[in-house]
Amino acid sequence: MSGLPQGVDVRLAAARLQGVTVRTPLLECAALNERVGGRILIKPEVLQRTGTFKFRGAYNRLVQLTPHEREAGVVAWSSGNHAQGVAAAAALLGIKARIVMPADAPRIKTERTAALGAEIVPYDRLRDDREAIGRALAAAHGAIIVPPYDDPQIVSGQGTVALEIAEDAARLGLTLDALLAPAGGGGLIAGMCLALGDASPATKIYSVEPTGFDDHRLSLIAGKRVANEAGGNSFCDALLAPMPGALTFEINRARLAGGFAVSDDEVAAAMRYAFTEMKLVVEPGGAVALAAVLSGKIDARGKTVAVVLSGGNVDPRLFARVISGL
Repeated sequence: MSGLPQGVDVRLAAARLQGVTVRTPLLECAALNERVGGRILIKPEVLQRTGTFKFRGAYNRLVQLTPHEREAGVVAWSSGNHAQGVAAAAALLGIKARIVMPADAPRIKTERTAALGAEIVPYDRLRDDREAIGRALAAAHGAIIVPPYDDPQIVSGQGTVALEIAEDAARLGLTLDALLAPAGGGGLIAGMCLALGDASPATKIYSVEPTGFDDHRLSLIAGKRVANEAGGNSFCDALLAPMPGALTFEINRARLAGGFAVSDDEVAAAMRYAFTEMKLVVEPGGAVALAAVLSGKIDARGKTVAVVLSGGNVDPRLFARVISGL
């Protein structure tokens, strides 16, 4: 596929984002290191603007719009986190944003997207085609489409997460053996592949997904994009993309070392662990990489492994049930 972003694009994105995004820290938890027998470096993007890494890619895309494009506004579709990222970036830049969101999206995500000034257009996740709705909106208003993952500037912005991880690990004198991150459409993990291709080429990168929505894992095995089987269910609402993105998979297939699938029970256990041991609130989709480590999907003994907690926008009632073990 032509037009694939490169490592240099991630570095350029980092320059655009400097002073706008939060440079989230690299954390360690002694109890976690002892439990797995290795050194686990936690990247808490729950502390990012809008509570998720998505703001990085959204701002990197929107800040490059021309004055005419800004005047026309933007359209995006999202289950919630990309929605907030686009809405926040648009608000900062004075751009009108229309967001197509599922009617059953977590209330916290829809409310915060609306609070940022975006116009929300609801759709039925099971019956409607969100991309068709979004493209019709864009055509009607002459707006610019900002897709959630299959866009070079979105991917490059998300890759700054891994660039920061590599830089901070190097300052600690550490060599990263592996990095685990969630995968929905694949924008975050693709950006990380680009960033570490330059900054830490020996690091093995793994995607992590909920069971039944592990299309990256299956696609890597098949050597081509594979869709999830219909009828699956998971409370990881941020990671329910039907198949890997076309652009993102072209990057990921060449760089990923593999993929892991985790159950909802394993994700819930990871959410509880993050809260009790690290005092971090993590949404289900944001906790899958930690779940893979805690459940032994990867052998971390004697290794240095980076784990991305990609978001913390969880419904308070759901979080309370998870933390109480109900």
